[in-house]
Amino acid sequence: MSTDPKAQVVALLKSIETGEQAAVAVVNPARYTQHNLAVGDGLAGFGAVLQALPKGSAKVNTVRVFQDGDFVFAHTDYNFFGPKIGFDIFRFENGKIVEHWDNLQETPAKANPSGRTMIDGPTLATDLDQTAANKKRVAAFVDDILVNGRMDRLAGYYDGDHYHQHNPQIADGLSGLGAALQAMAKAGVTMKYHKVHKVLGEGNFVLVASEGEFAGKPSAFYDLFRVENGKIAEHWDTIETIPPRSEWQNDNGKF
Repeated sequence: MSTDPKAQVVALLKSIETGEQAAVAVVNPARYTQHNLAVGDGLAGFGAVLQALPKGSAKVNTVRVFQDGDFVFAHTDYNFFGPKIGFDIFRFENGKIVEHWDNLQETPAKANPSGRTMIDGPTLATDLDQTAANKKRVAAFVDDILVNGRMDRLAGYYDGDHYHQHNPQIADGLSGLGAALQAMAKAGVTMKYHKVHKVLGEGNFVLVASEGEFAGKPSAFYDLFRVENGKIAEHWDTIETIPPRSEWQNDNGKF
């Protein structure tokens, strides 16, 4: 088994498909806290979900994996009780995984208006010396635009209309984003970010985990940004409805 946390996370996720037991050794069973609200706490909860999977049905293809200190975050194409795209965040402590968060969205049947999927595009982090600056830039964007709606500042975060979009409903560029927001408003679909819980980054990739509302329902937003020359150049995301408290399988909360 690798001692590299990123490789360990990829192997752990792949074990959902393969059933490989050795990969699970990276988890500290005495300290494992689960934030997927559909899964019971600890390793026992994770094991129960795997037991419930129809045999041979799971497929796991992790496309991106990054590390920020004690955190490793991954972007994965799943078939796990149906096709889904997911972001997973794992926290390591003393070389073992002790906590897990994720956000899953059903895989759309077709590409977005610009022909992009939720998972394609660049996968390797560059500009590693710019991690802190890129995290700061993306955090400012999320606070300005998504949390506080200061749309007059929007253009300053982009290099003109050079922007690749992977949200299934939105086309490339600021023009595509503007058209989608107008269409949502016309349809009465609201999207509001209330609170940012995590900003994690490696080089030119930054993941932001936020809480808010989408179409009137409490929701978790995970947004992955690729930064180029100080500007936002590409975006991937997943949106997941937060179930009512009565349906939670653990008491740890989504965030």
